[in-house]
Amino acid sequence: MPLTRNGGANIRLFFRATSDFRFFSAWMFRGLGRMRYFCGKVNETIMKRTIAALALACYILNASGQEEVRGTFKPPFPKPLTLSGNFGEIRANHFHGGLDFKTGGVTGKPVRALADGYISRIRVTNGSGHVLDVTYPNGYTTINRHLSAFTASIARRVEELQYAKESWEVEIISAADEYPVKAGQVIAWSGNTGYSFGPHLHLDVLETATGDYVDPMPFFRSDIVDTRPPRADGFMLFAKRGEGVLDGEQTSKAFAVNAPQPVEAWGRVGAAIKAYDYMDGARNRYGVYSVRLTVDGEEVFRGVVDRFAYRETRMINSWTYGQYMKSFIDPGNTLRMLKAPNGNRGWVTIDEERDYHFAYELEDAFGNTARYAFVVRGKRRPIPPEGRGEKRFFAWDRTNFLQEPGLRLVVPRGQLYDDVRLNYDVKMDSDAIAFTYQLNDRPVALHSGGELRIGLRRRPVADTTKYYMVRVLPNGKRRGVVSAYEDGYLKATISELATYTADVDTVAPVITPINKGTWARAKKVAFQAKDDGSGIASYRGTIDGKFALFGRPNLTKSRWECELNPRYLTKGGRHTVEFTATDRCGNVSVVSESFVW
Repeated sequence: MPLTRNGGANIRLFFRATSDFRFFSAWMFRGLGRMRYFCGKVNETIMKRTIAALALACYILNASGQEEVRGTFKPPFPKPLTLSGNFGEIRANHFHGGLDFKTGGVTGKPVRALADGYISRIRVTNGSGHVLDVTYPNGYTTINRHLSAFTASIARRVEELQYAKESWEVEIISAADEYPVKAGQVIAWSGNTGYSFGPHLHLDVLETATGDYVDPMPFFRSDIVDTRPPRADGFMLFAKRGEGVLDGEQTSKAFAVNAPQPVEAWGRVGAAIKAYDYMDGARNRYGVYSVRLTVDGEEVFRGVVDRFAYRETRMINSWTYGQYMKSFIDPGNTLRMLKAPNGNRGWVTIDEERDYHFAYELEDAFGNTARYAFVVRGKRRPIPPEGRGEKRFFAWDRTNFLQEPGLRLVVPRGQLYDDVRLNYDVKMDSDAIAFTYQLNDRPVALHSGGELRIGLRRRPVADTTKYYMVRVLPNGKRRGVVSAYEDGYLKATISELATYTADVDTVAPVITPINKGTWARAKKVAFQAKDDGSGIASYRGTIDGKFALFGRPNLTKSRWECELNPRYLTKGGRHTVEFTATDRCGNVSVVSESFVW
């Protein structure tokens, strides 16, 4: 069997998932070491023949691994399959963890088991809607998200648990013998629930033993048509602060793919590329599977988006700059998918007055390839030193503190991906209850969080639970941050070094009934709830004084719905529904409406 470029993705996934190749490689080299010890140099010919035989064995294992991956799973829908999203796409603070299968703009398509296995986890969540995990004996578990409905027995069990716990969000961990499934069996129906902007099926594939998210594409490549290569939209260069300059400045520069003039540089510089992949029969754009950068023919960086652990997903903030994928690796970034074989973490040293030829190779999971090149011209310029001793210089490899009047910030070690020199500023407003603190003009992502305390300059209300921390977005909008009052300060865990202040919230959420005249006909009661202050923290609904199962089926809409169920509500009379919403500062709104059903 020929070892094709298209098969490379399957092979990589198979060996990373099973660890057979790592085991075989270790065994092979231990064996070669023993042979050299016992045979000595006189048997070099035997050694070479042995290496050739073992290499052939690796080839056979690779080929058989490719076939195993291809034959392991059947598709969740009938062919042809089209995608609206692929594995590893750049999303806000995370990698896209799976494939998004299009469903023709409709909900309710039967979702089928990919092989024999069992349903191992059942959930209803705000973020992913109705979710079903299926564990298979081949070492993988799939997660089906944004479903519209479960099968009857599962739906009944979920509903009973929701009423028992009086909660929309529930979770069931099931044993292997509770819900066995066969390949092709209908296990659920596709939907548009949770944080979803249209009907589709999101499918994650996890390596069961490690919990790593792996690229599902190799399992379905024979069911998807893709002959279109990735395409670059632009490049960016970065000067390493204290060690390099671009056009004489310590800055970053973006330029078009066909920019006519080379950028002049001296010292250490890093490159980045903005690029997307495309597929046949779809207008969507997707993430690029593989990015490779060479300089003067030498590989300096390679990124292969084939797997990541949940603990790694926020490192996307380190690898990317907006939509640009950096080709150098920050010291605090430990993403396994990124490699820098030049020994300099992908940074390029420009120390000769000549042209340096940068070349990118982009590849998708189907082996479609595109190449782009540009020139960086070496031009000797002075390089300003980095001010590491400054008070507002944060080092990535230590715990950092900042204390100013009315502000205390602690960023523990391991939260920064690189050194940061804060562009700190304080804005004062005589009517505000606190100063506005700009920790940095461009938000700097933390891996899990730092502790921020903001002091209150004045307290217009005596109830301290009415105060909350606010993040001020670049567009001027304000977003409430979960916080608590303590000794004159608001304390919160923040995920970014950005701009923060404090505010007071004494206004309860606003609740509005939606289409009340259609409740009986639609068999559904619906309310909209909004809060312009600290944000809604909890809600509860009752009908005729008894718990009513309200949920937020689609998180992109500020509406809560309750399906009228004759098992829990007697049909044929007038009923009173009461909906309560509470914000994070404890302000409560209650709305009561009557209807006939």
